[in-house]
Amino acid sequence: MRMAELRRELCAYGRRAVDQGLVIGTSGNLSVRDGELVAVTPSGGALDRLTPDMCPVVDIEGYLVEGDHPPSSETPMHLAVYASTNAEAIVHTHSVFGTVVASTMSELPPVHYNALILGGVVKVAEYATYGTPELAANVRAAMAGKRAVLMANHGGVTIGASLEQAFEATRLLEWLCEVYVRALSIGRPAILTEAQLAAVVDRTLNSPPFPRRP
Repeated sequence: MRMAELRRELCAYGRRAVDQGLVIGTSGNLSVRDGELVAVTPSGGALDRLTPDMCPVVDIEGYLVEGDHPPSSETPMHLAVYASTNAEAIVHTHSVFGTVVASTMSELPPVHYNALILGGVVKVAEYATYGTPELAANVRAAMAGKRAVLMANHGGVTIGASLEQAFEATRLLEWLCEVYVRALSIGRPAILTEAQLAAVVDRTLNSPPFPRRP
C-alpha cells in the first residue's frame, strides 16, 4: 500500500478532529503529500471511522493512483494549495467558532500575538460552492503568505510541514476565533497594531539569553 504510514496518520488526525469537536458527521477533510502523491480522506467518510485503505491516493494533477474510495470533494482545493505553497499537509474543518467568524467577517484580526504563527491577519476567502475550481482559486489566493484561511460561510483551512503542524494550526485558528467571538460579547476587542506585532517578532528573534548566577 502506497503511503501506508501517512495514510495511518490521516486516520489518526481525523479521529482527533472529531474528538476535539472540530468536525461533525462527514464534514471536513485532511490530506498529506509525499512528493508527487497526495493521500486524502475519502468523500463521504466519517473521519473517526476511517481505515488507511479507505484513504485514496491521487497525483498532483488529481488523477486517482490507488484506492477503492473516491477522494474528498475538496481535493481540488487541497491540490491548489499544494501547488501554491510549500505545504506538506492540509487540514480543513467546519469548527464552530471558525465558521462563525467565516460567516460574519471579511478577516480575523490579530487579537493575540499568537496570530503571527498563522501569518497575522487570517483572511476570509470569498464564498464559492464546495468542491469547485472557484473555491479552490479563492482559497489559494487568500492563503498567500499565510498558514491559515477561513472560507466564507464554510470553515477553515490550515497548512503545515506535517499533519501534526497543520492540525495544531487548526487548533490555534479555532482558539483565536473563539477568543475574538467571546471578546465581542463583552466589548470591542483590542486589535494588535503592526508595530506591536513587529515587536513580538523582534523579541522572538533577538531575545537575550536567560542570565545564569555567577
